[in-house]
Amino acid sequence: MKRQIIAIGGTALPLELDNPLLIDYFLRQTGKRKPRVCFIGTAHGDADAGRLRFYAGLSRFSCRPTHLPLFARTPRDLESFVLGQDAIFVGGGNTRSMLAVWREWGLDVHLRAAWQRGVVLGGWSAGSICWFEQGLTDSIAGPLTVLDCLGFLPGSNCPHYDSEPLRRPTYRRLVAQGKMTDGHAADDGVALHYVDQKLTRCVSSRPHARGYRVQRAARGAVEKRVRTIYLGSR
Repeated sequence: MKRQIIAIGGTALPLELDNPLLIDYFLRQTGKRKPRVCFIGTAHGDADAGRLRFYAGLSRFSCRPTHLPLFARTPRDLESFVLGQDAIFVGGGNTRSMLAVWREWGLDVHLRAAWQRGVVLGGWSAGSICWFEQGLTDSIAGPLTVLDCLGFLPGSNCPHYDSEPLRRPTYRRLVAQGKMTDGHAADDGVALHYVDQKLTRCVSSRPHARGYRVQRAARGAVEKRVRTIYLGSR
């Protein structure tokens, strides 16, 4: 059973819903004709906007979408609900608060079980960094900070690498200082696809967006581009 996580730097579902390439890629990894796919919007407090955009974006695909609320009418049997999905997609927002709520409900345990049983996990921004040992987060006001996350994947992660000016220099600096472990960064529209905890493919919905490997070196941090496949050329 493959354990898959698809960590997206950002904008998996643009506001205009005019570029569904990453969603199409995400759903195809389930291997199902009509997969059951669940949206978790905890990081934004289960806000209506994120959930409605998810349903609107998924409406053009052959799938069975649903969502998991943790602030109103949460399913009684969370374990069965989570394990009954083929894919789980996590939205962006405040990662620190999201993880605290997940742990209170025991959802982190159920998500690990689902991952180990072959349910495809993923998401963008908070839904990207949450799966790693560490992530670079703006959950707290002020400078970007290091956040210890779930640890399903080794190393660290940084989303929004090309769209938020402080992401790249801060991530490189913290890795160079040893305050963050070596890891991967992703521009908006880029998905890092991990199978059994190894990065196996990097794909993009934008022609010039990239993924990166950032490692600590003797004199700072070394950043190397990861080969990135533009999905629009297929």
